[in-house]
Amino acid sequence: MRLLTFTVNGTAEVGVLEGCQIEALDVPNMRALFEMGPPQTLAPKLKTGRRFALPDVRLKAPIIPKKFFHTAGNFREHAQEGDKAKWVSSIRPWIVFFQNVDAIIGSDTPVVYPEHLTSELDYELELAVVLAKNGKHFGVEDAEEYIGGYSIFNDITARDIQRREMQSSNFCFSKSIDTFCPLGPWIVTPDEVPDPRNLKMELRVNGEKRQSSYSGNMGVTIPQILAHYSALGYSAGDVLSTGTVSGVAAFSDDPAKNLLKPGDIIEAEIERIGILRNPVISWENAYGEKPPAPLKW
Repeated sequence: MRLLTFTVNGTAEVGVLEGCQIEALDVPNMRALFEMGPPQTLAPKLKTGRRFALPDVRLKAPIIPKKFFHTAGNFREHAQEGDKAKWVSSIRPWIVFFQNVDAIIGSDTPVVYPEHLTSELDYELELAVVLAKNGKHFGVEDAEEYIGGYSIFNDITARDIQRREMQSSNFCFSKSIDTFCPLGPWIVTPDEVPDPRNLKMELRVNGEKRQSSYSGNMGVTIPQILAHYSALGYSAGDVLSTGTVSGVAAFSDDPAKNLLKPGDIIEAEIERIGILRNPVISWENAYGEKPPAPLKW
């Protein structure tokens, strides 16, 4: 089942995607659906009969969670490319911080390039897990029952800000700026992803392949990640990212060429889930005025 949030005639709705048709559900928002119980069980009972063609609606982020657990360091290949590029700090396993949920945007919504803050904008393709229910302090053997669905996350990062942050062994601002959290295009329930460790992952910029890997290259399993951070406490509908694969622009042979620029189109694709597509636009294009004076760090 593919669950999505969309707008039609200016009103946000939750629906189920069946082929190229969406059937609206009688629920106020996606988080409310997850809070009610297992979405794959409840959604069929909440269908309204109102149907819309996918091309006729505007997709929004499928869910705005109460908490977004941003984990990193799970793909050794990304750590290795960072070491090769002599990044400011090694990328170690078991990194976690909270993402800014106000920065979440949906598919086809622009990433705004804040030229007054950064000149090194990068991408990071990640598999995201949506939590099925509340829970805390559980083990690996029970973790799968907390998986409510999967989505795609593009961890947009201002590398020059991140470089300064990591000198203090911490980073968050560089990844949490407004529009830096594309999520979508929808949530796919676990019954449609029988093996989350066997998914092809690919990110393209203007059609050029930049990242290509498999979820099975993760050094730990999703149940291990979920159990590891369960002490923080999960709420139904929370989102947890699982780290990026190799191929980011900052660690490439020519970062200046590969870093994102206004006018670029990013396509983040994960097998069995779909394609999360976002254009990059300038501050002036977004807001109709020149950016503020550069921020002094």
